[in-house]
Amino acid sequence: MKKYFFKNKSLIISSFVMFLIIGFIFIVQVLPNKNQQQPIQYNHNVHIETVGMQCVDCHISVEHQANASIPSIEICQNCHSGDPLTESKEEKKLLIYIDKEKEIPWIKIYHVPDHVYFSHRRHIIRGEIKCSECHGNINEMKNPVTAQFMVMSMNNCIKCHKERKVTTDCLACHR
Repeated sequence: MKKYFFKNKSLIISSFVMFLIIGFIFIVQVLPNKNQQQPIQYNHNVHIETVGMQCVDCHISVEHQANASIPSIEICQNCHSGDPLTESKEEKKLLIYIDKEKEIPWIKIYHVPDHVYFSHRRHIIRGEIKCSECHGNINEMKNPVTAQFMVMSMNNCIKCHKERKVTTDCLACHR
């Protein structure tokens, strides 16, 4: 009877540990990827395809710094100030933020763990990686980004590094 209890107890503990691991993976990988509602329904397609802008016109730091920047109202104000350019309700919302000199409370969608060093500049300039490889076909998006196109995981990073024959040394990315 005792032997059966210990085997059963071992199975229960193993199942519980597995449940914790799966729960942790869910929290780390899936929850950051849940859909978020952005404050303005920004249309990348209009800005890229119709107006002819490029990612770096708004995300100004990606070629020069490690971090990508979420556009400030100063960036938006370069084109949008005074009278609206369109009849869009979303542009009217933008003009209110600009008029009040208040930053748009964009919700950050992509997250890299604190112990990982990721440089947009290094990947875009030296690696010649196009934004769409990690962020999808942004130029076709008529709504703002609300979920990660690609999960930012070690497996995805290592896969890309191996495909491009660049270092997979732990210290290259982990600080």
